[in-house]
Amino acid sequence: MKHLQTGVLIATPLSAGLMAGLFAAFAYAVMPGLARTSDHTLIEAMRSINKAILNPVFMLPFMGTIPLLALAVVLAWRGHGRPALPWLIAALVLYLVAFMVTSGVNVPLNDQLARAGDPDHAGQLAAIRTDFESKWVHWNIVRALLHTAAFAFLAWALLVYGAHQPHENASKQTDASARTPAPAFRSGHPEPAFRSGYPQTAQRVRPTAR
Repeated sequence: MKHLQTGVLIATPLSAGLMAGLFAAFAYAVMPGLARTSDHTLIEAMRSINKAILNPVFMLPFMGTIPLLALAVVLAWRGHGRPALPWLIAALVLYLVAFMVTSGVNVPLNDQLARAGDPDHAGQLAAIRTDFESKWVHWNIVRALLHTAAFAFLAWALLVYGAHQPHENASKQTDASARTPAPAFRSGHPEPAFRSGYPQTAQRVRPTAR
């Protein structure tokens, strides 16, 4: 159980960090770069990205982080690493909020952009871009910050978990030592003998000659 918990606490920050890095890259590189392009280029590029990103490499960490986080919370609640539990719960809440932002705002905007038609034939490209770009950029920044905060909490939870392991191991060793019986007297060493409540002398007293 302890090895499972350690593995989950290592895998979860990695998975959450991939999502935080992806959405942060859109916030500080991809969208600022597309903002300098024409309406046709931005619409065509975002439609292509939205299609290409639906692959297992993206979906596995995006969807899989939630059950990993839930498992980490349960393991911390029931076993080792209770000091890390508040940070794990906070990370789970933040990740769920970010997930809802993506599914409730950014994905519908992507679908709206897809329904706009082929940018080579769609009219009023400027209006389509205006309806999409500002909202998508704003909420992408929000989810990027949420994912980054969740990743930070998970990294701190891993540090807290690791810091408390030596103390737990020392406590177990102390308890084991306390339960270990004292060693018996070995042969060759004097052992006090008691008979009828009185100690016996190590040597017998020889009677004096009369």
